[in-house]
Amino acid sequence: MQVNIEDALCSGLGEDAADRWLLDFHAGRRSVLEQCYRELYPTVQRAVGRVLTGADQETVIHEVFYRLISREELRRSFRGGSLKAWIATVAYHQALEYVRRLQRERGALEQARDLGVVEADAVEASDSECEARILIERFRRECLPEKWHAVFEARFLKQLPQREAARELGMHRTTLAYQELRIRALLRRFLLREGSTP
Repeated sequence: MQVNIEDALCSGLGEDAADRWLLDFHAGRRSVLEQCYRELYPTVQRAVGRVLTGADQETVIHEVFYRLISREELRRSFRGGSLKAWIATVAYHQALEYVRRLQRERGALEQARDLGVVEADAVEASDSECEARILIERFRRECLPEKWHAVFEARFLKQLPQREAARELGMHRTTLAYQELRIRALLRRFLLREGSTP
C-alpha cells in the first residue's frame, strides 16, 4: 500500500516509520524516489512555474528530479519536516539558476558580437570548426552511449526544438528531456576534462 510522503514524515505513521522512510530517502532507495517523483511532481511544477513556462519549465522540472536521484548530498540536506516545502524551495532556486545561466549565455553572445569576435576571420573559423568536429566525434565515441546518439544529433547538432526532436525521434518529450539532461552532464564532464588537459 502506498502512503503519502507527508503522512510518513508526520506523527500519523509514528516516529519509526518516518525515520525508516528518511533513511531510505537518503540512501536513494528506488521505491522511495519513485514515490517522491509521483507525489512531488505537482509541487515542483508549481514552484518552477513561478519563474518559467513551456519547455524551459519542463527542462528544469527534470533537472530537479535528476539531481534528486543522482545526488546523495542533496537528499541528505533534507533532515525532516515538510518534504513538499523543501522540494519547492530546491525547485524554485533551480529555476532561478536556469534563468541566470540563460542571461549569462545571452550576455556573452551579445558581448562577442559587440567586440566583433563573432565575425572572425574565415580561416580561423574553419580551423575552429574542424577542431569542434573532432571534439564532437571524440565525445560521441568515448563518452556517449549509443542509445543517446539520436537525441544528441537532434538536439545538440541540428538544434531542433524539443517538441520537433521528440516527434522526429518518435519518443515522449519528457523522455527526450531526461536523455538531453544526461547528455548535457556527460558533455560538461568531457569538456571540463578536455579543458584541464595541457
